[in-house]
Amino acid sequence: MTKEQIIIKKTCNQCNELHQIHIYKEDYKAWENSKLIQEAMPYVPKDIRELLISGICGSCFDGLFENKNS
Repeated sequence: MTKEQIIIKKTCNQCNELHQIHIYKEDYKAWENSKLIQEAMPYVPKDIRELLISGICGSCFDGLFENKNS
C-alpha cells in the first residue's frame, strides 16, 4: 500500500515567504494527535519541522538567534 502524500502550504511569520511542504498524510495526522514531530516525520528536515511548529522558517529562525557579539 502506498502512503498518501499531501502538500502543506505554510507562510513564515517573519519574512512572509510561502513554503510548500510535502509530507505523508498519516504522519501529519500522527503529529496532530500528539506524536512528537521528529518521530512522526523524521524524513522532514529540522528547519521545515520548525516552520510547522513555530511558523518561522529556518533562515529567519537562525537570524533571530545568531550571536550578535561575533
